[in-house]
Order: sequence, then structure tokens, then C-alpha cells
Amino acid sequence: MNFLQTWWEAVVRGFTQVHTTAVPLPVLLGILACAVVLSIPRATWRWFGLYVTFVHELGHAYAALMTGRFVHGLRIGLDHSGRLVSSGRSAFGAAWSGFWGYPAPAVVGLGLIAAVSAGRSGAAMSVGALILLVSLIFLRNLTGIFVALVSAVIAQVLLLFATPTIVNYVVLALGVALSVGGVRDLFKLAGVHARRRERLASSDAFILGRTTGVPAFVWLSGFTVVIAGCAATSAWLLWGLLTI
Repeated sequence: MNFLQTWWEAVVRGFTQVHTTAVPLPVLLGILACAVVLSIPRATWRWFGLYVTFVHELGHAYAALMTGRFVHGLRIGLDHSGRLVSSGRSAFGAAWSGFWGYPAPAVVGLGLIAAVSAGRSGAAMSVGALILLVSLIFLRNLTGIFVALVSAVIAQVLLLFATPTIVNYVVLALGVALSVGGVRDLFKLAGVHARRRERLASSDAFILGRTTGVPAFVWLSGFTVVIAGCAATSAWLLWGLLTI
């Protein structure tokens, strides 16, 4: 009981604290380097990409819930594949849920960077810790449960033991890494439509085009606009945090 009380106090404290940290150039370069190392080389992307896929699928799940759809389950594969099963009568809800997969990492990344910029990284950490715990009810395979548990444990440990400055830096690094990962996945999707068309059946843009009648390139363009806008805004916020 004491542990739960301590944990809940840490969650609440995250919502009430405001801590702005200026980011020196060497620290910012280190954060950018960490994001690149996590998101570009195949060896590290093999593992961090699972987390990006998790965020992608949570984008589908929470978008579905926003429109009143029922989420039956979420699965993540070791090959970075993902599948969300939801149901509802609204065609708009299905399209809305289908759209918010690929943009989700970039949107979350922007949200994390904006939280640091506003001095509310503690609130971002508290929200993230709660969302990760709640998301466990959606998962239906061991890989997904493993990714969610590891992510949740890291979030809870930071929430309980990390200093506000460390939380700022970790939230910022995760925000940048998700932004880079979101851009990487967009390029991968574009490659499927341009060169590896035998894999089109797994493309969200193709699925949305088939189910709504709106051409896949329109959905792909929508992904691109949202992700590019998030990336540009994130870069602007990072520049504002920089202290040389």
C-alpha cells in the first residue's frame, strides 16, 4: 500500500510540477545522436522500432475510442508488423482510426518536445505512465505485452526516482527519437507504394483507399502533411530550447 501511495503521489506531482531546463548545445547534440542511433541502424531499430510500432498501433486504438468504436485487441510482431481489431457502425470512425497509425509517433514526439519546452515534462511522464498501464488491456500477444511492460516499467522508474532535469532530458530524447522513427516509417511506407507493391496489402494507405474509395495516394499525402508538420514544429521547438 505504501508503494502504491508513493507511486500515485509521484504521478500527481508530475502534473503539478513545472521545471524548465535550458538545453546546452552539447546536450542537444547528444540527444540528437541518441535519436539517430536508436532509429537509423538496423541493429538498434530492430528493438526501438517495436516501440514505434506500439505507438503506431496505440494511435489506431485511441483514435478508435475517440469515435466510440470498441477495441477488441492489439498485436505487435517482431517484424514490426501490427494489427488492431476494433468494431463500430461508423464508417468515419473506421477511417479516423485507420488514419492515425503512421502519424502517431510524430504527433507523440511533438507532444513530448512541446511538454519539455513548456516545462511540463513531468506531466508528460505521468500521462505516459498511465497510458502505458491502461494499454495493457488491449494487448493480445506476448511481443506486445513485453514491449508495453518494458516501456511501462521504465516510465514508472523515472517517475519515482529521476530528478526533474533527468526527466526533461529523457522526455526530450524520446520525443526526438519518435519523430525520427515516424519519418523513417513514412519513407518505408512510400517505398512500399513505389517499389515493393507486392506488400501493398499491409499498407494503411492502401487499406484506407480500398475501404473508403478515396485513393491511397490521398491518404499517403495526409500522412506526409501531418508528419512533416510535426517534424518542422519539433525542430522549431528544439531551436527554442537551445542554449549555447
